[in-house]
Amino acid sequence: MTALTADQMARVKATAPVFAELGPTITKHFYQRMFDAHPELKNVFNQTHQQSGSQPETLARAVYAYAANIDNLGALGGAVTHIAHKHASLNIRPEHYPIVGRHLLGAVVDVLGEAVDQPTLDAWKVAYEQLAQILIGAEAKLYEQASWSGFRPFRVIRKQVESDEITSFYLAPADGAPAGGFEPGQYVSVKRFIDRLGVDQPRQYSLSDAPHGRWLRISVKREAGRGETQPGHVSNLMHDGVDEGAVVHVSAPMGEFTLDRSKATPVVLISGGVGITPMASMLSTLIAEHSARKVAFVHACRNGRVHAFRDWLRGAAATYPDLKRVVFYEQVEADDRAGGDHDFEGRLDLARIADDIVLPDADYYLCGPVAFMREQSAALAARGVDPARVHTEIFGSGMID
Repeated sequence: MTALTADQMARVKATAPVFAELGPTITKHFYQRMFDAHPELKNVFNQTHQQSGSQPETLARAVYAYAANIDNLGALGGAVTHIAHKHASLNIRPEHYPIVGRHLLGAVVDVLGEAVDQPTLDAWKVAYEQLAQILIGAEAKLYEQASWSGFRPFRVIRKQVESDEITSFYLAPADGAPAGGFEPGQYVSVKRFIDRLGVDQPRQYSLSDAPHGRWLRISVKREAGRGETQPGHVSNLMHDGVDEGAVVHVSAPMGEFTLDRSKATPVVLISGGVGITPMASMLSTLIAEHSARKVAFVHACRNGRVHAFRDWLRGAAATYPDLKRVVFYEQVEADDRAGGDHDFEGRLDLARIADDIVLPDADYYLCGPVAFMREQSAALAARGVDPARVHTEIFGSGMID
């Protein structure tokens, strides 16, 4: 790998603002250009995110962050690890990187034209190759540690409705072998062929049960679509077209948002909506291990109709001696029972429960919509919680997924 010279590093950093202004235009053109040359890659990339424009915007932000910190990659924090896990879950391989690099740089030339000179393009080429090697190395380690390679056939042995929006699928290896292990909080990619698109589409779903080797459980929210938001191709197919006995193809578990099981300190699990799925895995694991750790399980959703795992959580609170359950319903309905189904009406407000859930030396795990996690992270910081103890999971796109 060719090292960046000081001049090249300066060129990349100086042109980073271009991606702040024109990045989405460049990345949207990049995807179209790449798919025209390699239509088979539509089977890897989320086409819903392509249509909505969210994937080009995500890539543009990632490229800008990389370029702006090209002289201090440590400032990117865990972004590289996050992207590597995403890529490994989608089975991104080293041979994909030259294709992406060629068309990304080609898109820069197509959009900017003579505004970018050859030395600057050469600098960006070296910078991209540097990033590619970093990611390839990180992904190679994940593949070495994975329970299996690529997408493995699993049979749906049970399908269970959890709420009006969420249904669980119990998946056992089609060959009868053990399901393999994972860390609570991780996710898998599930790949299905979408007739209306004419391509396979992978989607990532958190595992929602404790690891035990007999099966894997995912709990899928039906994405109905609202306004300009399109319905979820895969989630609707899973709900309506995948029944018990069906075979789906699943990647090995990945993800860095995991419960630290080596600790004995308290755990606070805070979720919104379908963000409850990895929290269910974490709590199930603590129960299965007969852990003595104090646990606070805080969940927010609209009402009882969309409250997944409601009965399970109520039972866990009754049997796990050190578990405190707190549930907020934003729009309480007539059948919702205060003190049984939920504890508070309205949006989740940590100020109302801080005395119970802000615990000394606790680790906090947050999962839900981005705005929800920002709000809860800010509320914890205002209560003096060390940000290093706050762990978040974002459902969304990586750099090239």
